[in-house]
Amino acid sequence: MGRAGDETISLRSLTPSIFLPTVVFDIGNGAVAPILALTALDLGASPAQAGVVVALLGLGQLAGNVPAAALVNRVGDRRAMIISACLAGIGMVASYAATHVVALGLATLVVGACNATFNLARHTYVTVAVPTSMRAAVMSTVGGSHRIGMLIGPFLGAAVIHATHQRAAFLVAVGAVVATVLVLVAVPEPAHAAALSQRPRETASALTVWREHARLLLTLGAAIFAVGAVRAARSTVVPLWADHIGLDAQTTSVIFGIGAAVDVALFYPSGRLMDRYGRLFVAVPSMLLLGGAMMLLPLTGGAASVIAVALGMGLGNGIGSGIVLTLGADVAPRDATVRFLSQWRLMGDSGIACGPLLVSAVAALGSLGAGISAAGAIGVLAAAGVARWAPRYSPFATREMAAARRGSTVIHPGQ
Repeated sequence: MGRAGDETISLRSLTPSIFLPTVVFDIGNGAVAPILALTALDLGASPAQAGVVVALLGLGQLAGNVPAAALVNRVGDRRAMIISACLAGIGMVASYAATHVVALGLATLVVGACNATFNLARHTYVTVAVPTSMRAAVMSTVGGSHRIGMLIGPFLGAAVIHATHQRAAFLVAVGAVVATVLVLVAVPEPAHAAALSQRPRETASALTVWREHARLLLTLGAAIFAVGAVRAARSTVVPLWADHIGLDAQTTSVIFGIGAAVDVALFYPSGRLMDRYGRLFVAVPSMLLLGGAMMLLPLTGGAASVIAVALGMGLGNGIGSGIVLTLGADVAPRDATVRFLSQWRLMGDSGIACGPLLVSAVAALGSLGAGISAAGAIGVLAAAGVARWAPRYSPFATREMAAARRGSTVIHPGQ
């Protein structure tokens, strides 16, 4: 580790410029998440069409990853965050005012692309501005900030909806992005971070970066795809199985909330463990626990057993907070950080998009239990993939490798 004082200063200095904007931005996304499908239904969409509208959020994020790199490379990390937040606000206003499901879908697609840009800019900024000795702690805190925002958002949205009307949740999101922009404009970058984040514009094209790093992206990147898939499936399988065994919506919500609370509580310790003992010390147990607990879910038959499994999944997901961000920063080349991270994030986001689809596809061909078990097996594959490929590409994969690198105060992506 670096000096304790350096760590304290760095964490504190990044709170107003990175952690706070992330929490506030994702409060908006969290407020909208529960009512997006309901808004589509109110506009006359069928349940299947409402599902498509929700899926457009993820599709927009997928489609926006690579183009986002061009914007971040052109205007810089901080300005890209501001621009994407502004455009996301416009998308939320359009969603609030939509009178046709197509308009709502297009606005949702825009918001998804803006999310991709905001997340890429934040990931790049932290990658270049944070000492390697505390990289995982900061990245896991970024991941935790996202979780906190997504946890607060639905409750804040519900309170506003109760006082006004359903679509007011979109106005909560508009307020959140306005607050995000104000924070980013008003809060100066820390002096050391600003100096490190000032870098020449990258000249390599997306295709060139892909060609040079295809082996990495098709091996370790495939493992990250699996990580995203099993994590996304977790959000789907608990409510589906709870409904399948006859639990009511209120009980299901409580169970989901308990798992989420465990998840949020563990993000910072996971980062400290990764910095001290290497990425595999956390990544492998995280995926084994998440996948293994998920495979046990079809064996449950009541609220108590579902809660136990949900706690296991929350623990597995929580201790792995920031692992995708951290490994991406570890392996990103210093001369093409933005372009590479956009493709790295594309792999993870593709997994997030495919995870729930895997559950649905296997359930349609066999049973819901089989679909849940298949998703859990993906977690085991993710653990095996990370264990196999992280030591080849990340200089911090194992305890011995992390110890050899400990004490670095300047980041060197892809070293």
